[in-house]
Amino acid sequence: MSDQALLTIKDLTVEFTQGQTRSRVVHGVNFSIRKGETLALVGESGSGKSVSANSILRLLPKAITHYPEGEVLLDGQNLLRADENTLRGIRGNRVSMVFQEPMTSLNPLHSVGKQLAEVLALHKGLKGEAAQQRIIELFELVGLPEPAKRLSAYPHEMSGGQRQRVVIAMALACEPDLLIADEPTTALDVTVQLKILDLLKDLQARLGMAILLISHDLNLVRRIAHRVCVMKQGEIVETNDCEALFTSPQHPYTRELIEADPSGDPASNAPGEIILQAEQLKVWFPIKKGILRRTVDHVKAVNGISFSLPRGHTLGIVGESGSGKSTLGMALLRLINSEGQIRLHGDNLQGLSQQAIRPLRRQLQVVFQDPYGSLSPRMSVGQIIGEGLEIHGIGTPAEREQTIIDVLKEVGLDPETRHRYPHEFSGGQRQRIAIARALVLKPELILLDEPTSALDRTVQRQVVELLRQLQVKYNLTYLFISHDLAVVKALSHQLMVVRQGQVVEQGEAAGIFREPQHAYTQQLLEAAFIRH
Repeated sequence: MSDQALLTIKDLTVEFTQGQTRSRVVHGVNFSIRKGETLALVGESGSGKSVSANSILRLLPKAITHYPEGEVLLDGQNLLRADENTLRGIRGNRVSMVFQEPMTSLNPLHSVGKQLAEVLALHKGLKGEAAQQRIIELFELVGLPEPAKRLSAYPHEMSGGQRQRVVIAMALACEPDLLIADEPTTALDVTVQLKILDLLKDLQARLGMAILLISHDLNLVRRIAHRVCVMKQGEIVETNDCEALFTSPQHPYTRELIEADPSGDPASNAPGEIILQAEQLKVWFPIKKGILRRTVDHVKAVNGISFSLPRGHTLGIVGESGSGKSTLGMALLRLINSEGQIRLHGDNLQGLSQQAIRPLRRQLQVVFQDPYGSLSPRMSVGQIIGEGLEIHGIGTPAEREQTIIDVLKEVGLDPETRHRYPHEFSGGQRQRIAIARALVLKPELILLDEPTSALDRTVQRQVVELLRQLQVKYNLTYLFISHDLAVVKALSHQLMVVRQGQVVEQGEAAGIFREPQHAYTQQLLEAAFIRH
């Protein structure tokens, strides 16, 4: 690593215009990145990390963005005052970006080979055979299996980790001096996160490039960063070498972030009677081919899963994307067809019509991964929470209104906010609304499908505490689906590890976390609890 600064940001100030109002979102930020160094910019959502990073290449919307003060110096050249032609020469060539969600970074209508060819033609003038050879080299560099065969693949034909490797290959096509990685692993499983981080470290060592890593996950940052800047509300509150910052954090906010991992033990409820039972549950999706669309094989999304869940306890279901976790959850709620037995209080739900199932839905509620996607933007919070009460004909309008007020207090929200709409709330608040919607019907069991994965660590901790409190108070039973083992550990009494539709390990959660038996479980735990 060189002592010479590649990028220096001095007193960066960013303002956004909304109508007649200008609001300042970044306040006098200062940091520098040396050649070959990894600097991590960390903080919660809304702290100004991505705004600061996007300002380097001036990628924010021109019409509403203003830079009243500051400089962004790349080898002494101020990019905030550079013209568009100069910036075009720097973007992709000297400074490249890798974004959070690879699916939105890639064009779904073109093969990944064609998309890389476009980058090489535009920036390097490479075409035809030379471009194809360079793309294969890049795919090999980022560790894509069978790189020559990947040229004709479309984004939807690849896994999340493979798509992110393609995005990294595009960013590296012109061998940049600086790679800006904006939450490059957030949408990925823990094992894939680990592989992508190791890939970035390896590429940095080979190519000598600097990396600006933006993240809210300090566990990952500790593995890769040389130095860390901590941002809060548009300001940098602490900067230090990585190990020094983790072992001796100076600012209270840094300490709060470091200690924000969900912790503690699951609720101390004694197990009651068996509420939910599954016996040899199967969900097979047919693969059809030919003109007559004959079934030639099946995707065995859930393949012979059995368990028993007592009242007041939590069953954590873990595994990577595509392992069958969410499919299992949907089958248990009778939202998709399945084979095998699903017993609620001993009564088999299989074979019941949707009309017969409907009254039982009061007892089985669900909270989804994305609180914004699961809440109707056209309905107020009061309407969203009260919809279930109306459908099941519970109470008079006045009684329903009081129930909505009570449940909002229960989840820690001001009842006056019931007249507002989902877009007016933060991610954590929206998830509290989704929990309130499930809780209002006084269910016996709640399916929680990745309910914290879209949230910051500090907010995750608050939501976990809330779920634990509600479980103790109402003796609730949870089915908790997640790939985040830190959250699962804090909530689950039982654990089921699923891989390719089958259970590879099952039993008491504390015992499995202490001494995992299956190699796959060991791999998940090793990746989830990363240490320097």
